[in-house]
Amino acid sequence: MLEALGHRLAAFLSTEGHVHGTSPPTSQDFLKRVLRPADVLLVEGTSLIAAGIKYLTQSTWSHAALFVGDAIQGIGGPRDDYTFVEADLMEGVRSVGLQRYAGYHCRVCRPVGLSEGDVKRVVAYAAAQVGHAYDTRNIVDLARYLLPTPPVPSSWRRKMIAFGSGDPTRAICSGLIAQSFETIGYPVLPDVIYFKAARSDCPDCTEAVMHVRHHSLYVPRDFDVSPYFEIVKPSLTASFNYHDLKWEEGVPLDIARLPDFGSGLP
Repeated sequence: MLEALGHRLAAFLSTEGHVHGTSPPTSQDFLKRVLRPADVLLVEGTSLIAAGIKYLTQSTWSHAALFVGDAIQGIGGPRDDYTFVEADLMEGVRSVGLQRYAGYHCRVCRPVGLSEGDVKRVVAYAAAQVGHAYDTRNIVDLARYLLPTPPVPSSWRRKMIAFGSGDPTRAICSGLIAQSFETIGYPVLPDVIYFKAARSDCPDCTEAVMHVRHHSLYVPRDFDVSPYFEIVKPSLTASFNYHDLKWEEGVPLDIARLPDFGSGLP
C-alpha cells in the first residue's frame, strides 16, 4: 500500500511546474569541456518536487548526478561518452547522457586530490547501483511537508527530509552520490566535533574529529557548500574574457519595469 502510494506521489511530484530559474541554462558544450569522472553535477530542476526541495534546503539545487564518463558502456548504459548515474524519482537509479540536463541551470562540484584509483572506485560503486529502485518511502515522508509547503524553521528542514525505508537497494539522488564517496573515505559535509587537545604544552589547543553523516541526510546543496569540493563554473574555463561579450547597444533601460526597492539609501 505504502509502495503504491509512493509511486502515485512520485508521478504527481515529477510533473513540471512554472518556476523562474536563478540563472540561464548551462551550455552543453561548456560542460563537455570541463567534466571529469567523479564530478558531481547539480541541477536546478523545475518539477513540483524540485520546488519543494529547493525551499526546504534554501538552495538553488534540487537534483544531483555523478559523472562517470564511459565507465558503464556495454552494460546497459547509453552509448555516450558523457554519461551520468542518477536516482530518478520514477525510474530509480539509472544511467543517462548529458542531453538529459539540456535546458537546465547546472553547476559542477569536483572532489579534490583523488587518485586515478579513487576515481575508479567512486565511479564503479555508483555504476553498480544502476537498476536499484528509488526510495519512494522518502517521497511519502517528504510529501507530507510539500503539500502545501509549510513555513517551517530552517533548523527543521534537513530532518524533515531525512527519512526513507533504509533499504540498501533503494536510493535518493544525493544519498547515492554520498555513499559513492564514502567508499574511499572522502568527506562531503561531515559532522565535526571539536574537543580540547590532550597536550600539556598547548592548553588552548583543540582537535577535531569528523563523523560520517548518514547518507539519507544529504541534499544536493551539500556538495555546493562542502569545503572539500571545488566549484567549477563551465563558462569561465574556456579562456573567458569579458571584453568578448556582446551587449545590446542603443536600448534605453526601462526604469518603469524595475522593481520598487523603496527610496531609502543605506
